[in-house]
Amino acid sequence: MPKTPPTAWKPGQSGNPSGRKPGTGQIAKLRETIAQSIPELLENLIEKARDGDVQAARLLIERVIPPMRAAELAQPLTLPDGSLTDQGRAVLRSVAAGELAPGQGAQLLSAIAALGRTTEIDELARRLDALEQATKGADHEDH
Repeated sequence: MPKTPPTAWKPGQSGNPSGRKPGTGQIAKLRETIAQSIPELLENLIEKARDGDVQAARLLIERVIPPMRAAELAQPLTLPDGSLTDQGRAVLRSVAAGELAPGQGAQLLSAIAALGRTTEIDELARRLDALEQATKGADHEDH
């Protein structure tokens, strides 16, 4: 293991201890100047918005009120007991008839597809178990 030279930096130690102190650069000074002017800037912006300046009003509103997100209301949907294909077709019919929002239909189709993959894996595991049992039975009969 190589020995660290005595001049190597140690964790938490500055590489330039006599350098500029944090918060004393041009950006920090600019931020401080702006921070001191914020009450006046806000008052001017509010006054402009009150006088009908749409851009000022928009800026204030966008910064204070979070944007509303589109929300789809839950819709009851009865899927047939048949195959996953039958269920997928029922979802598509509901979307086409306007009973279900397209986004909800897409999510349901994705869920049906995931269920199909899970069912497929379960079926493969069941078949593999059956083959293993059959192979064990054949091995016992041979001996």
